[in-house]
Amino acid sequence: MMKTKVRHPEKVNKPINPIKKKPDWIRSKLSNSKEFFLTKTIVNQNNLVTVCQEANCPNITECWSKRHATFMIMGDTCTRACAFCDVKTGKPEKLDPFEPYKISNAVSKLDLKHVVITSVDRDDLDDGGSNHFYEVINATRKKNPKTSIEVLTPDFLRKGDAYKKILEADLDVFNHNIETVPRLYLKVRPGARYFGSLELLKNVRKINKKVFTKSGLMVGLGEEKDELIQVMDDLRSADVDFITIGQYLQPSPKHHPLSRYYHPDEFKELENIAKSKGFLLVSSSPLTRSSYHADEDFAKLQLNRLKNN
Repeated sequence: MMKTKVRHPEKVNKPINPIKKKPDWIRSKLSNSKEFFLTKTIVNQNNLVTVCQEANCPNITECWSKRHATFMIMGDTCTRACAFCDVKTGKPEKLDPFEPYKISNAVSKLDLKHVVITSVDRDDLDDGGSNHFYEVINATRKKNPKTSIEVLTPDFLRKGDAYKKILEADLDVFNHNIETVPRLYLKVRPGARYFGSLELLKNVRKINKKVFTKSGLMVGLGEEKDELIQVMDDLRSADVDFITIGQYLQPSPKHHPLSRYYHPDEFKELENIAKSKGFLLVSSSPLTRSSYHADEDFAKLQLNRLKNN
C-alpha cells in the first residue's frame, strides 16, 4: 500500500523572512492632492526615475504633495544586490546623454528650492558614473542657479579618485550612506566596504571644506546600541556634518529580515546621543530617510554653521 506523504501546514509556502506587522507609528498616507499628481506628471513626462518609486519610500505621498522628488540617475537597474534595498538588480542600460537636460528641466518645472540627486550603483562603468553626476549637477545649476543641490552617491569602490570629479561641480551637500554597522556589512551590503565608505566621506571633507557632508543609518537590521554609537564616532572622525537615522522597513520576504521596530522614544534617544557627538545636524525618527525634509534640513545646516563660526 502506497503511503501518503504528509505535508506540514506550517511549512507550506512559508516566506523566507516573514514581514512583521507595522506598529501604529509607521503609517503611509494616501493622497489625491493636485500637487502630488503634478509631481508625478512632470516625472513621467520627462521619463525620469525617482528613488521615491523604485525604493518604495513610505514618504512619497507627503514629499510629492510638496513637489519634492528625489531623482535617481543612470537608470533603474543596480549592479549590486544589497539585502535591504528594493531597487532591481541586473545589467544596466547605457547612460542617457539627455538625462542632465531632463533633470534640470524637471527641477525648473517643479520650482524646487532644493533638489536631491542620487543614483544606482554602476560598477560596470570605469568611473562608477562620477562624470555623469558632474554633467547632471552642472546642467541643473545652469538652469536653476538659485536651487541648492544635494547628491547621494554610491561608494565608487575600486574606482580610485573617480569621485573627485563630482566635487569639481557646484554642489551644496555630499551624502553617502553608511547604512549599517560594520558587523552586518557582509549580510546587508556584501558589495560594499564599511571603511571604504568612511574613507570616501573623510576625503570629500578634505577636498571641499565648503560642501556639507552627510550620511545615513538604518536601524532594525540586528545591530546593537553600542555598535550604532561606534558608527556615530566613526562618522564624526570623518568630520561628517549631518547624520540621518531611520527605521529599516523590509521590502519583501526575500530581503534581509527585520529584527524589530524601534519606538519613537528610542529614536529620540539616538538623536540626543548623536547631538552629543558634535554633529551639526541630526534627523532621527521612524520615517526619516536620506532626502526626507532635505530642503528644510539644508536651511538648518546653513544656520547651524553660521552659529558655530
